[in-house]
Order: sequence, then structure tokens, then C-alpha cells
Amino acid sequence: MRSLTILFCLILTAPLFTTIEGQGADFEKGYAAHERGDYRTALREWEPLAELGNADALYYLGVMYQKGQGVRQDYKTAVKWYTLAAEQDDTDAQYNLGLMYERGEGIPQDNRTAVKWYTIAARKRNAYARPKLLIFARQGNAYAQYNLGSLYAEGQGVTQDNIYAYMWLDIAASQGGRDAREKRDMVAKNMTPSQIEIAHERALECMRKKYEGC
Repeated sequence: MRSLTILFCLILTAPLFTTIEGQGADFEKGYAAHERGDYRTALREWEPLAELGNADALYYLGVMYQKGQGVRQDYKTAVKWYTLAAEQDDTDAQYNLGLMYERGEGIPQDNRTAVKWYTIAARKRNAYARPKLLIFARQGNAYAQYNLGSLYAEGQGVTQDNIYAYMWLDIAASQGGRDAREKRDMVAKNMTPSQIEIAHERALECMRKKYEGC
């Protein structure tokens, strides 16, 4: 569950926390409803929170519209909610938004923009642990790292570069992704031993620096 920290003068502290606690309670009601398949209730609880800018609610509304849960499946609306959540540094929303740009779902297909969102998600630790849908939050979004590495390998939306492809796939593989290991090893077949060493060192350095400058 998320927390929102805003610094105000002391006189505003009590009303602020009352508002946050109320939002938290409403979000949990929505989440419980969503888990039991009561999407109508989830939507009723989350829509007002989304209008207030609650990033969790924004993200889950994106999920519901993307999957057609309790609403008509609408990729364009899913993109709208994901974008609002992504702009609040929601890593899962950033990844999903990148995926929709890559697939051209609800928005014109655009690999360059997909690379942009994948890169942001790949470099960031997700500060918010959401039950069951948490995506490798400890070290950046591993799915985004995998997709970013794949796009570098294929030269889609970015200049083809096996070293960067290997680097991102190596990072994703370090988080336990078997597909990332397999893809990394495929990329390695088109690289020299020295290139592999450079890419691996870049991956280690990237992780040591918590993705700053990767």
C-alpha cells in the first residue's frame, strides 16, 4: 500500500492525514472487491481516488480497461490512466505503457516511445509494493529491462547495439528471469568475448550505481 508524503505547516497536518487514511481505506475496499471479481465495486471505489490523483487507483483503472474487467475493453482509456500513473513514477504503469506503445494498443505504434518508458521503468526501483502484481521492485522493473534489451538487440526504436542489449538482459537475468538469460545468451552468439565482458561489466556497474547513468 502506498503512502503519500507532503510537507505542510503543522496546522495542516491533521486534515492531511485524515484525507490520506480515507483514501487508503477506499483503495483497500476497491482492491478487496477486485480480488473477488466484483469489478463494479472496485470501479466505484477507485474512480474518485483516480480523479484525486491516487497513483494506485490510476494504475488499476488502467489494468481494468486494458483487460476489460467490469468495463468494455478500451485500450485508449487504459493508456490514459497508465499515463497519469506513469507520470507519478509508477514503475508498473511505465512498463505497461511502454508495452502498449510497442504493440500499438490504444495509441499509434511507436517503438521510440516504448523505449522511453521501458528505460524509465528499467532504471527505477518501484517504491510501491502492490500485492500479486508487484514486478521485481527491488532492482528496477525486470520486464522492462528484458523488453529494452530485446529492442536494442533488434534495433527497434533505438540504434541496434548488442552491448546495450546484453547489458539490460544481463540485469534482468540477475533478477531470476530465465527468458532474459536465454535471450542474453542468444545475443552473445553475435558478440566477441571482449564485447561480452564489456557488456557484463556495464551491467554490474549499472546495478552498483543503482542505475544512475546507465
